[in-house]
Amino acid sequence: MSNSSITPGISATDSADKLAMDANSLNELRRNAKQNTPESIKATAKQFEALFVNMMLKSMREAAPQNGPFDNEQTKTFTSMMDQQLSQKIASRGIGLADMLEKQMLGNSALSYTSKHPVTSSLVDPTSINQQASSLKSANPGLSSSQAQAKAFQSKLADVAESTSQSTGIPAKFMLGQAALESGWGKHEIVAANGQPSHNIFGIKAGSSWKGKVVTAMTTEYVNGVATKKLEKFRAYDNYGDAFKDYAQLLQGNARYKNVIANAKDAYGFAHGLQKAGYATDPEYANKIMKVITKSILA
Repeated sequence: MSNSSITPGISATDSADKLAMDANSLNELRRNAKQNTPESIKATAKQFEALFVNMMLKSMREAAPQNGPFDNEQTKTFTSMMDQQLSQKIASRGIGLADMLEKQMLGNSALSYTSKHPVTSSLVDPTSINQQASSLKSANPGLSSSQAQAKAFQSKLADVAESTSQSTGIPAKFMLGQAALESGWGKHEIVAANGQPSHNIFGIKAGSSWKGKVVTAMTTEYVNGVATKKLEKFRAYDNYGDAFKDYAQLLQGNARYKNVIANAKDAYGFAHGLQKAGYATDPEYANKIMKVITKSILA
């Protein structure tokens, strides 16, 4: 993809070296940010830091006495040039602002560039769970919205759940029950800021060991039994098959979950095994999973 829209003839990498020195460069910052690539985001963050440093130095100069015996237009011009050079040096070494901005912007756009094949938005994907639910509801007026959503969810994920069951030994309906609880039957799937779906229907967080795509979302954690809203990073996948595969690897490869698979012979053992292993902080997590599995998941 060409970066010519940043500045004609200047690439995103070049732009990173051409630091912004005045407020007029804000237009270039806007053009840069719209590229939504790692290079343009890095350039934008560096430019903004340089602009911030330069404006800070300018404010400090303006706050100092201006009518000394050696003050004239030439000295002011020279001082301004020195401030620009100083701000360049400071920004090139970094004061931490650019790194912070870059991480924030990368987090918000992670799904846009880390995959060679961008995920299709669930808003226009005719095979998405929510679209299937709408179609079912239209074709069967007697179904409630929640019933249509549950049927669409299970129809969409039944095959991949069964395939994962064969490799893990965990009954497909148990996994569907947990996924339904975590995602609100797919209706509240975690999405990126630009609306792209993460396909993360198991609510798996992106820890330091995760090297894949991420998406940031608000979640509820229970601290000493009290529900608390927190902003967390979650794993993101290209499709639901990858989500189930990663979920299986998590349960099979992490020692803390070994008893979950061993006790997955019934819904009680599976649900309470997950809660005991610390999969979620909700004190009612096991009971909620059991309720979904026994009352809502199709046999």
